[in-house]
Amino acid sequence: MNERERARRPGGRSARVGAEVHQAVTDLISERGYGNFTVGEVAARAGVADSSIYRRWGSLETLLTEVALTRLNARSPMPDTGSLAGDLRTYAANVAREITGPDGVAVVRLAVALSGNGGKGPQAGDGLRDERMRQLQSMLDRAVERGERAPDAYGVLDHILAPMYIRVLFGMVPLTPEYIDGLVDRLL
Repeated sequence: MNERERARRPGGRSARVGAEVHQAVTDLISERGYGNFTVGEVAARAGVADSSIYRRWGSLETLLTEVALTRLNARSPMPDTGSLAGDLRTYAANVAREITGPDGVAVVRLAVALSGNGGKGPQAGDGLRDERMRQLQSMLDRAVERGERAPDAYGVLDHILAPMYIRVLFGMVPLTPEYIDGLVDRLL
């Protein structure tokens, strides 16, 4: 195999290191919460050098943002059921499952922590928010293309996501299917 083929090969050491670092971050967040560990601790847990993490991600915040986004995209992808009501119900159920799972509160707190910089300019978490809002907007745009009336992305955030996140943060769970469907119904 020549150098060019090796560089394009999916997987390999780089993918394995990325997965091990992601897992180390997820484990540390679950065990200690956001902000209670260092790049050095992530590196030790993943079996890599600190310099590898800084070279690839630049900062702990950027790494945390990538971990959160990768997890959300894998576990709560944007659905395409053929109707806005179906898409929103599926999306809300996926988010509810994710935020009430074993690492749910840690993931919610991570998202809040990454996006909370007191109005002092861009934050690493802005990429997480911006990417999820872009994905949500594409779901809403599909609905409009089908001739359906769709709220804006902030309407979904305010009327579906925020109530679920608040309930999880304050221990007001479970998020029942009836509760989730009610949120979607009130929005639509």
